[in-house]
Amino acid sequence: MAIRIVIVDDHPLIVAAVRDVLEQAGDFDVVGTCCEAAEIVPLLTRTSPDVVLLDMRMSGLDGIALIERVRVRHPQVKVVVLSAYASPEHVQAALARGADGYILKTIGDADLPAAIRAAVEGTAFFAVSAPGPGEFARAAGLTERELTIVKAVARGLPNQGIAKELWVTEQTVKFHLTNIYRKLGVANRTEATRWALAHGFADAQAVDTI
Repeated sequence: MAIRIVIVDDHPLIVAAVRDVLEQAGDFDVVGTCCEAAEIVPLLTRTSPDVVLLDMRMSGLDGIALIERVRVRHPQVKVVVLSAYASPEHVQAALARGADGYILKTIGDADLPAAIRAAVEGTAFFAVSAPGPGEFARAAGLTERELTIVKAVARGLPNQGIAKELWVTEQTVKFHLTNIYRKLGVANRTEATRWALAHGFADAQAVDTI
């Protein structure tokens, strides 16, 4: 019998890509998709899925709160997280709040259906091993110089300090930061620092900007 699944992510392209992968697998029935946190509970009520695949970070509601909401309203629905965050803190927080599985977005298309099945069947909680920090940098498209600047930002260095450390001009640092923000999908230094912390490029004790 096909697994009835709802896909939740605030990026429509990811929703479409995951839907294609699961439909091609043959034993999944995608009964609903949504990109807004407020739509999730009503959608689950209408579709009665076996499992909901959701991102840890949704606009309007963080993933932990979302897991708890689904658990309270629809305790019979399995919750599997599909996330870019691989830190032990994120994984443990999701599982502690009731997630049945945790899968990284770096997973290959061919492996995703099996990972979801394993999580739903209870044979795996953390369905995919966490990649090393370097893999996240490559996935984001960061160059070695850009990654060095991200680490410096996470250490709290201002543009002037980064320029001095790298023997470049402040204008060059600003140019790199513009590219870094674009590649990471962040808006400022604080969000870049959060990304560095979440992906293993910064020491939480050394970060004082969050």
